[in-house]
Amino acid sequence: MLILALTTTLLASPAASASPAVSVKAAVQAASAVRHFHDIAISPDGERAAWSQRAPDTDGREALGAISVGGVESRKPRRLTAASDGRPHREWGAAFSPDGRTIAFLSDAARSGQQQIWVAPAAGGAPRQVTRVKGQLDHLLWARDGRRIAFLFVEGSSQETGALTAYEPDSGVVQETFEEQRIAVADVKTGDVRLVSPADRYVYDYDWSADGKTFAAEAVQGSGTNNYWIAELDAIDAATGAVKTLWKPPLQIACPRFSPDGKSVAVIHGLMSDEGSTGGDVWTVPVAGGAPRNLTPDTRWSAKALFWQPSGEILIAAHVDGGEGVGKIDPRTAAFERLWTGAEAIDDFAPAPRGENSALIHSSFQTPPEASAGKLGEWRALTAVNAGARKLWGEAKSLRWQSGHDSVQGWLLYPLGFDPAKRYPMVTIVHGGPSGAHQPRWPDRWTATLPSQGYFVFLPNPRGSYGFGEAFVQGNVKDFGGGDLQDILLGVDAALAVAPIDGKRLGITGWSYGGYMTMWAVTQTHRFAAAVAGAGIVSWQSYYGQNKIDTWMLPFFGASVYDDPKVYAKSSPIEFIKNAKTPTLVLHGDRDSEVPTPQGYEFWHALKSLGVPTQLVIYTGEGHDIRRADHRLDIQERTVAWFDRYLK
Repeated sequence: MLILALTTTLLASPAASASPAVSVKAAVQAASAVRHFHDIAISPDGERAAWSQRAPDTDGREALGAISVGGVESRKPRRLTAASDGRPHREWGAAFSPDGRTIAFLSDAARSGQQQIWVAPAAGGAPRQVTRVKGQLDHLLWARDGRRIAFLFVEGSSQETGALTAYEPDSGVVQETFEEQRIAVADVKTGDVRLVSPADRYVYDYDWSADGKTFAAEAVQGSGTNNYWIAELDAIDAATGAVKTLWKPPLQIACPRFSPDGKSVAVIHGLMSDEGSTGGDVWTVPVAGGAPRNLTPDTRWSAKALFWQPSGEILIAAHVDGGEGVGKIDPRTAAFERLWTGAEAIDDFAPAPRGENSALIHSSFQTPPEASAGKLGEWRALTAVNAGARKLWGEAKSLRWQSGHDSVQGWLLYPLGFDPAKRYPMVTIVHGGPSGAHQPRWPDRWTATLPSQGYFVFLPNPRGSYGFGEAFVQGNVKDFGGGDLQDILLGVDAALAVAPIDGKRLGITGWSYGGYMTMWAVTQTHRFAAAVAGAGIVSWQSYYGQNKIDTWMLPFFGASVYDDPKVYAKSSPIEFIKNAKTPTLVLHGDRDSEVPTPQGYEFWHALKSLGVPTQLVIYTGEGHDIRRADHRLDIQERTVAWFDRYLK
């Protein structure tokens, strides 16, 4: 493991205090022992479910692992795998055929690292390999006739898609090269594969019309990594690949889904800062032409997934008030009905096309991740893989406070072994995004480790967060660090008012946008006695030209940095750096394409020059998402040591 640590102050032992009952390493190991899930599917009749469970890879990374299939009522799952050698493989993406008799899935059993499509009888039986291609495969979708399977395909590629992965370093003449993700169709019987969507388009998500003649696609011309924020809604002819643009939306779209009659496409539309982290209003777009229509303009929900029902209604899963919800929309009248809400996090949701059952992957502050299925809100566990998971925190409270005209929400986690007679330090963790949310999910990383070490942890959902309506999500446009920091600071006051927290022992941390807010906070206030900034942005001006996803900034800042440099400067920590007095640990991956390392170096260099205690740690071979287990452990140990030094 190569870690470069640059420092101007040595970490001394924390002030004398009672030792925590759990070491940092033990806490990280306990959190890492929790098995997570990737996806879940349910048969058309709602009688069977299939899910994939993540498993650790040999290099310590979290990899996609085993698929299981179980009856919703019997709850006796069996393993579904293409492997004949008994070794674990990367297998996920189960999809039931329209008649429910066959399951398609992805597996690299034929060749390690290369996924292929396999099919197997849903009731049990030997799997059969369908495709023999080279590239990245994802998102299987059956044709209604059951004879073809569509999938997203990056032909010839061995590089994982997305901006979170570590980028390949440039060498020689730097040129923009694109690997386009296209819609492909495989014949289930022969295995023949045909590329459908044009070679100049990157398709993020798609759906197949009931008659099999058209694909609805969320797509963009050019780089898929950089241009998600200007993606459009296309109709693509399944036979010829001809493209008809249905909508060029003002903001981001996700989850295009054909209506049962094929006359319209429903999408989620809103201000979304990351592809795959979805939240917004539900819109319908006529296929024959006409104005798109917002079905949920006044709903304080942020839809994250949608599903047409045979009745013509739309079922949605959504972020709601710091938790989750399921609702139903009549697209003819825009009537909205709440069906279920809960203080838990849903990672994947799959309603049966026929019947009342649905399946989901979910967790809460009290229950670790598991797969469940059944009637809505009456789900029964299909798995118990985390039955022995160790809870490393105390009570979890939902807090609400007023900030200007808005009511703001957040979560307060109590420390493990909480004693009401004592006063404790508290660390605020700012979520990434900015379009995102702290949800009541089973904690990991910082959220699990810090309470085990005697800290309150505050998880605010300031303006810019999902779950409180689209206007709230857009509340920080052209105002990064303004109203959102105000919301956070008032939330800190709300936490101090309800729990025995020492207001002089406050810390702040976060990654990505949370790392930026940490850098920003220490230049705007001295309320925090210590800070840990992960992959943060110190200068929006220089960042605009350094990162590989600059298009994301346009909807948030309103213009490029070249057209309106002032709006970028007013939110840049470097412009106010002389106000900074807070000791700050800076963490960064060395191959981060979303937030390049010069941002961390610049902030660290400025603090060092001003005599502010600081340390910079660079993790080699890592992108925006830190994946190696030893690096994750190192981050937790350094973070706790830093906060212990200055808050205890």
